[in-house]
Amino acid sequence: MKMNKIKDLRHSDIFSHIPQMSYMPRWGVLLTDLLLCSIAFWTSLWIGSGFFHYVDLNQQPVSIGAQFLIVMGVQLITFWAFHTYSGILRYSTFIDASKVLLSNVTVGLALVAVNLIMDETAGYHPMMNTVLAMYVPTAFVLLFALRVGVKTLSETMEQNQGNPRVMIYGTQTAGLAIAKMLRSAGNTPYRPMGFIANKTERHDYDLAGLRVRTLNEDLFQWMDAHNIHHVIVSPIKMREINPAKDLQIFIDHNIRVLTTPYFTQFDNTEDIDAQRIGRIDSVRIEDLLERPKIDIDTDNVRQILHGQVVLVSGAAGSIGSELVRQIQCYQPQATILVDIAESPLHDLILELQNQFPESRLIPVIADVRNRSRIEQIFNEMRPDVVYHAAAYKHVPLMESYPNEAIQANVLGTKNMADMAVQYKVKRFVMISTDKAVNPTNIMGASKRIAEIYVQSLFRKLNAQDDECTKFITTRFGNVLGSNGSVIPYFRKQIAAGGPVTVTHPDIIRYFMTIPEACCLVMEASTLGKGGEIFVFDMGKPVKILDLARNMIRLAGYIPEKDIPIVFTGLRPGEKLYEELLNQKETTMPTTNEKIMVARVREFDFDQISGKVDQLIATSRQGKPFTTVKMMKQLVPEYISNNSIYEQLDPQ
Repeated sequence: MKMNKIKDLRHSDIFSHIPQMSYMPRWGVLLTDLLLCSIAFWTSLWIGSGFFHYVDLNQQPVSIGAQFLIVMGVQLITFWAFHTYSGILRYSTFIDASKVLLSNVTVGLALVAVNLIMDETAGYHPMMNTVLAMYVPTAFVLLFALRVGVKTLSETMEQNQGNPRVMIYGTQTAGLAIAKMLRSAGNTPYRPMGFIANKTERHDYDLAGLRVRTLNEDLFQWMDAHNIHHVIVSPIKMREINPAKDLQIFIDHNIRVLTTPYFTQFDNTEDIDAQRIGRIDSVRIEDLLERPKIDIDTDNVRQILHGQVVLVSGAAGSIGSELVRQIQCYQPQATILVDIAESPLHDLILELQNQFPESRLIPVIADVRNRSRIEQIFNEMRPDVVYHAAAYKHVPLMESYPNEAIQANVLGTKNMADMAVQYKVKRFVMISTDKAVNPTNIMGASKRIAEIYVQSLFRKLNAQDDECTKFITTRFGNVLGSNGSVIPYFRKQIAAGGPVTVTHPDIIRYFMTIPEACCLVMEASTLGKGGEIFVFDMGKPVKILDLARNMIRLAGYIPEKDIPIVFTGLRPGEKLYEELLNQKETTMPTTNEKIMVARVREFDFDQISGKVDQLIATSRQGKPFTTVKMMKQLVPEYISNNSIYEQLDPQ
């Protein structure tokens, strides 16, 4: 019966957590330290009494047992005072060793003081000075050996477990913090092996026990020899360098570049190291695309948005949703979010209500192609400023559905523009695309026709009334991370193990982040006097093949070896390169060097309006070739590329 109880106890939940323990609890460390101190005391007593033969242990004024309890009691107090048991043994540092040393020295000084006081008052000292002289160093050696031994054993086990070795790029405070984090946090997946300094910085010295090495070819040979294929860059270091240039050298050597969030971006302070470790991830490809720094005049934006009713069409899309977020920073009276997509709009509203609880947000389900519905919205809401971002944008898909492209991009814009005039909107900002320049596809041509309509409409209105609605158009290239863009597509392909599909080895594109694009859209809306097409400085074009290779390397793979790249050929309507301006167009500078005004051909509204109405009517008949033929008449520079509509172009 007794054996059964013991067996039940052994198999109960009481001890079930022991195999899962990742570190010894504090009380365990404290008891282990006291055990080692006990060994140090009896060892010191045995050596001391054996060395000094005149010592009679039985003739001591205070018994040996009482001396042992006194030493252990004082030692326990110093352990508590210096918190020697609070650290994790396998991550012990110089500070932990210093705490142990101070604790033992304090014990020795305290007991010597007790001996001196008792000698003066009672004529004897309770503790043997020989034992004290040997106890302090013996106890320290044992306690220090425990920590060094556990740390060495732990590092050996981690090495055997195959934890990736990493170098830390940067030797300043942030780099040191990352090294400390990797060493002190439990269950870390990375093992720091050293620091990397720039060529101009001091190197070849030890920092926090790790070697500082200079960034050169010898470093990569050394890293390869020591099986180091990861580098961690702090977010502060990312701001100090030019990631597009300074990190490319790591990527070219198939080194995976990682980074952490700012140490202030964590939920609480109780488990901050675990949170940091959990958020170490690859540097984003967006950080490696060199783009001009964007600075806007927020005072001008505030003047046109503060206290106004702002309407954003396509509000649940990539550009529209970011516009809505940035608009809230300028405290509009209300923001009307118009979109036909129910679920994305619902999700956006929930996000914005949490992020901007004081803002008045009005979600509206509506289709910009429905003129009566748009008129109802303008009549009820009376917006002051309109950002028109609703559009079909995918080139290959629109190449198959030109009638739908006209309905959404031309009719939708016409409905919004006409209602803006009818209900006296102050500013109307249309979001266009670089694909409207010398278009080779349905999508670009449809956006160019929309541009022509709003420009010619403004010219007619402005000739009659200087206070009319200001129509402003903004053009920019591809937006990083937008719905359906190439970067999320590549990420999915890499996650699935490849292959990564690129249409053509020489294809290039301009890129800009969503927040950057929206910042420039908002400032352009303040600069415009009406009728302008603003063109943004998109920086340097990016070769899509290089983009794919860098994304594969950032994910920790080797292009062509781990993840194949397959060329699929240009898609219908796709260009090898995008243009920001028509060859006949010129640009004029603005107060913002990143924003230019395009000088474009001017059209007579009375002539254009009738042709646009006819085009819209034709698109409803379901005859794509007839529709495209009319588009080419409206936009003579529209020459199809890799499309079935090439036969409509002049030979």
